[in-house]
Amino acid sequence: MIAWLSGTVRGKKPGSVIIETGGVGYLIHITLPTYYALPAEGGAAQLSIHTHVTDDDIRLFGFLTAGELAAFHQLIAVSKVGPKLAMNVLSGIPVAELAAAVAARDVTRLAAIPGVGKKTAERLILELTGKLDALAAERQPEGGAGVTGEEAEAVEALMALGYKRGEAREAVAKARRRVKGGLEDLVRAALAALAV
Repeated sequence: MIAWLSGTVRGKKPGSVIIETGGVGYLIHITLPTYYALPAEGGAAQLSIHTHVTDDDIRLFGFLTAGELAAFHQLIAVSKVGPKLAMNVLSGIPVAELAAAVAARDVTRLAAIPGVGKKTAERLILELTGKLDALAAERQPEGGAGVTGEEAEAVEALMALGYKRGEAREAVAKARRRVKGGLEDLVRAALAALAV
C-alpha cells in the first residue's frame, strides 16, 4: 500500500495531479485546496496518500496536510460516503470549517457543498459529531487560498449554465485571484474568464 509520495509534478488539473517518482508517473486524486497549493509542472511535491482498492480498481488520493487526510478518513467511515464524495466535501469546505459546521450541527452549511444534500448533511453531523474536534484549527495548505463555500457556489452556478466542472473550477480560481467581492462578482469575473 502506498502511504506517501515525493516527486516531480508532471501535470495537474482540478481534482488530480500526476507525480513522477523513480521514473513512474502516479495519477493522484486531490482536493481543490491541494490543487491550488501544489507547484506548477516541474516543481517538487510531497503528498500523504490514501490507497483505495476495490475489486476492479486501485486509486490514490493525495493530501498536503495531516488534517485533510484525517478528515478524509473520518468522512469515508460515514455510511454511504465514498472517497469521491469525501473529496468533494473537502474541496467545498476547509477542514476547520467542516469541523465547526459539524460541531454547530449546521445542516444548511453542509448541504450547500456541491454533491451533499440535506440527508447526507444530517448523516455527516450524526456520525462525525465529536470526531473532528481536533481539526477545528486546521490551516489550509501553504500557498493555497482554499476553497470557500462561495467559490463552490460559483462553480455550481457555472455548471448550471452548461459549463463542465473542470472548466468552471479553473475559471472561478482565476476570477478569485482578481476579484475580492461576493458571489455575484465572482461569477461575473469567472464568466468573463471563460469568454476569453
